[in-house]
Amino acid sequence: MSGKGFEWIDCHDSQQSILSFVRQADDEFVVVIVNFTPVPRMDYRIGVPQAGSYREILNSDSHFYGGSDVGNGDTPLLAEEVPWMGRPYSLSLTVPPLAGVVLALSA
Repeated sequence: MSGKGFEWIDCHDSQQSILSFVRQADDEFVVVIVNFTPVPRMDYRIGVPQAGSYREILNSDSHFYGGSDVGNGDTPLLAEEVPWMGRPYSLSLTVPPLAGVVLALSA
């Protein structure tokens, strides 16, 4: 089994019960953040691999899936040059309760 295309961002945040990782194929990637608690995590900082503006392309807490619609919506998430979790850039976002979000760089 190969781990190609998968890289942990953080698998040690047991205090907040959040996992985050990168999935990559060729030059494209997405960032996945999953919250295993019923508590929304506001202003949660996460390390990201590149500078730029990120957008939420999937939120499993969306009302479309019967969720409470907590998340980042259409708000652009700007990566700052603040090293975090071993990455050169980071951003702050809302991680919905008992849900996952997928982020991608804006085109």
